[in-house]
Amino acid sequence: MQFNLADLFEAVVDTVPTRDALVCGDSRLSFVELDRGANQLAHYLAQQGVAAGDHVGLYMYNGNEYLEAMLACFKIRAVPINVNYRYVESELLYIFDNADMVACIHHREFVPAIAAVREAAKTLKVLVAVEDHSRADLAMIGAVEYTAAKAGQSSDRGFTQRSGDDYFVIYTGGTTGMPKGVMWPHKSIFFAAMGGGGHFSPLGACEQPEDIATRITEWPMRGIALAPLIHGASWWYACIQLLAGNALILNHNRSFDGAAVWQIVADEKVNTLQIVGDAMAIPLLEALAKTPDRWDLSAVFSIGSGGAIFSEVKQAAFKKYFPNVYLTNSFGSSESGQMGMDNGSKKTAAGLGNVSRSDYMDVIVVEANPPRRAELGETGIFARLGYTSAGYYKDPVKTAETFIELEGKRYLLTGDAAKLETDGSITVLGRGSNCINSGGEKIFPEEVEGALKAHDGVYDALVIGLGDERFGSRVSAIIQPRQGSALDLYSIQEHCRKHIAGYKIPREIHLIAELPRAPSGKPDYKMAKAYAESGKGAVA
Repeated sequence: MQFNLADLFEAVVDTVPTRDALVCGDSRLSFVELDRGANQLAHYLAQQGVAAGDHVGLYMYNGNEYLEAMLACFKIRAVPINVNYRYVESELLYIFDNADMVACIHHREFVPAIAAVREAAKTLKVLVAVEDHSRADLAMIGAVEYTAAKAGQSSDRGFTQRSGDDYFVIYTGGTTGMPKGVMWPHKSIFFAAMGGGGHFSPLGACEQPEDIATRITEWPMRGIALAPLIHGASWWYACIQLLAGNALILNHNRSFDGAAVWQIVADEKVNTLQIVGDAMAIPLLEALAKTPDRWDLSAVFSIGSGGAIFSEVKQAAFKKYFPNVYLTNSFGSSESGQMGMDNGSKKTAAGLGNVSRSDYMDVIVVEANPPRRAELGETGIFARLGYTSAGYYKDPVKTAETFIELEGKRYLLTGDAAKLETDGSITVLGRGSNCINSGGEKIFPEEVEGALKAHDGVYDALVIGLGDERFGSRVSAIIQPRQGSALDLYSIQEHCRKHIAGYKIPREIHLIAELPRAPSGKPDYKMAKAYAESGKGAVA
């Protein structure tokens, strides 16, 4: 047995075969049922020539098929590739080509989109369509229906030996350019993003692969992953749940509706929620505000966020409805995995949160020549060492920019600015690439966004820097107002003065009906900047 995700999952299956593993809408699978379905698909893919190291696209909405397909890939040492279902033709063509996909498992409605790029995706040879009642013609791309592909295949295992060095690749969107494929060895991602199997056990992280069975607790938790599985944070959470022998609940709805989510939470007696920052917190809180007594949510005891900003004002709002809930705000990225969490114990007014320093993370002053580790009180870039991703697929230039050698160790630079506090803890300040330099002062958009969201009339907000002749950059806010709210620049500025320093206050605001965000909930700063530069929605 290896620190391979398929090996680890199979050990959990053999320990708790009849426990609930996966619930998505009307679909309910036990651990052994999920394993058998993944085995059938794995045998089909292998029969079609998909081999170890081959890349298999997963072009689907949330569903049991997504998890089955990922596990099937792991079982035959193939590499699952997340495909964003909102991609337009140029983006879709890019990822099919860049990822060198040999196979793709997709919802049926995406047949026309695949047909448009099929000829240019020269390595693509196997297509499996998950039924969704869209009636798209499978013959357009030569796809086989999902259940038909599995039919007749063995539900037993019988696969070759795997390795902890087998790869998983997750494509992550950047603020500029096309997405990059982050390469993760199974062992590294297990320890860096999944806590080494020790999240729910007093025994802590596994020391040997066989330890995974001893980390399964007597009373399984029921946790819901609310982001699409195409998002790294959601996929990691899914694996954490399954490898702990817990029940994973998925949001089967195609759009994010707060009331619908709370209904699932109530029906399934969910204990833990995984959200992606304010983009999910806001509609969840809005639904509670409208009908606070509609659902029995007494089973909820933990709400955790990762992958996007979870503002203090939204955390405080959750506390009103769940006074005894355990709230966490995790930091990390597709490249770094989990980089600690803040549970409300911020030690400074500035920043997004404060995390404990550990043996695997530090602050690096990259401006120094040569780069060096920060001293107490210094600001630099949040960095990880030890278990990290291996780099970017087919992008040695980006890999060289992101990973550095220092004192004989390999560090991953996350891109987040951070300060090494005098007590040795680390305050995460915000995305360094989005930092606004106004007259020599550094302003982190996330801090200004937090101040804006504390305004009763602000539903959501993004902050960007625009060119300024005098100061180099000026702070501009793109605001989605609450329905019926009338916002003006003066009132916004007066409100912000109570929360942040004067030089950080927005010099202009632009109102918008809905903020641009990715399906994961991450903000699209590129689109927000274009909106502000165009002058749209400007309010004096």
